[in-house]
Amino acid sequence: MTILKREIFSDYHDMYRETARKFFEQEVVPYHAQWEKDGVAPRSVWKKAGEMGLLCVNLPEEYGAAGADRLASAILIEEQARLGLSGPGFSTHSDIVAPYVLNHGTEEQKQRWLPKMVSGDLIGAIVLTEPGAGSDLRSIRTNIREDGDSYILNGQKTFITNGQCADLMVVATKSGDASGTKELTLVVVEATMPGFSRGQNFHKIGMKAQDTCELFFDNVRIPKENILGEVGKGFPLLSKELAWERLQIAIGAVATSAAALDWTIEYTRERKAFGTPVSDFQNTRFRLAEVKTEIEIAQVFIDRCIVEAEEERLDPAVAAMAKYWCTELMGRVVDQCLQLHGGYGYIWEYPIARAYADARVHRIYGGSNEIMRELVARTL
Repeated sequence: MTILKREIFSDYHDMYRETARKFFEQEVVPYHAQWEKDGVAPRSVWKKAGEMGLLCVNLPEEYGAAGADRLASAILIEEQARLGLSGPGFSTHSDIVAPYVLNHGTEEQKQRWLPKMVSGDLIGAIVLTEPGAGSDLRSIRTNIREDGDSYILNGQKTFITNGQCADLMVVATKSGDASGTKELTLVVVEATMPGFSRGQNFHKIGMKAQDTCELFFDNVRIPKENILGEVGKGFPLLSKELAWERLQIAIGAVATSAAALDWTIEYTRERKAFGTPVSDFQNTRFRLAEVKTEIEIAQVFIDRCIVEAEEERLDPAVAAMAKYWCTELMGRVVDQCLQLHGGYGYIWEYPIARAYADARVHRIYGGSNEIMRELVARTL
């Protein structure tokens, strides 16, 4: 709970937050530990989210969605992060993949895919990273070549969120033997296409309920109607969507930081040392005061960014600032809060332990924080 009132949300948003919170508490929390063992959230939870109107919420109503704004998307990200639920990759599906189709697809593509993404019948993944190409898209080697009325896709991708359960994948590829990012093409691969296969789940440090794996494309025949935008014009499409993607990471980072603070306040009030609650020691109070202050500062900045994203004027450099600074903040916060839990902070059953493990990757994915600093430095 922030001290400063968050004035960007309306009464509608408050009701929507309550709906989202109940969904996560009732449909995800009781099962998340098992999903961590399984390494994937089941398709059934996606269907339930679709039935509750919690997928692709800001798509237009004509595709079966709520037609809500990006503030509603931010609420979903916050509520999922607040409970430490790393499993269902809802934001990747709803706020990254669906907007690519909405903003850059043909009407036929939108009608074919978006209603099923809203209902949870199709699960989406964004497929960019390769074993030798992370933040540097120039190094992508996956390629397509024209073959009659279709294209042939070959390549390998890695670290793909929703990799095991995705039905619909927006894949970044080079066109033929072209080099350089200007020749990138975005293609939509459907999981039923011959030649497509998945590797096994990665055994990760954290985010254990999130299915993350490699994907393989072996002479996959892609109909020309599955090209997103134009051949060779994919890089501007990626650039346009990346700012919102990076802000989503920052939103979740601040929400996780706030949750970690709440868990730690509660724990230190109950835990005693030398007969005194840990919360009464000056060291504890001062450390938590520092954490609280930084979270308040971050939340004000993030709320301003959310408004600018909703108004389609979020500067990519500002999104980079938000992504790098808020994920660095999260790392400091969860580390400090774990310390105040003592030995129990290292036990997986405690949410602070899972948050500590889950937090680390946020400084890497969505563009590493080193790349974020470079993007900011270019504006100097």
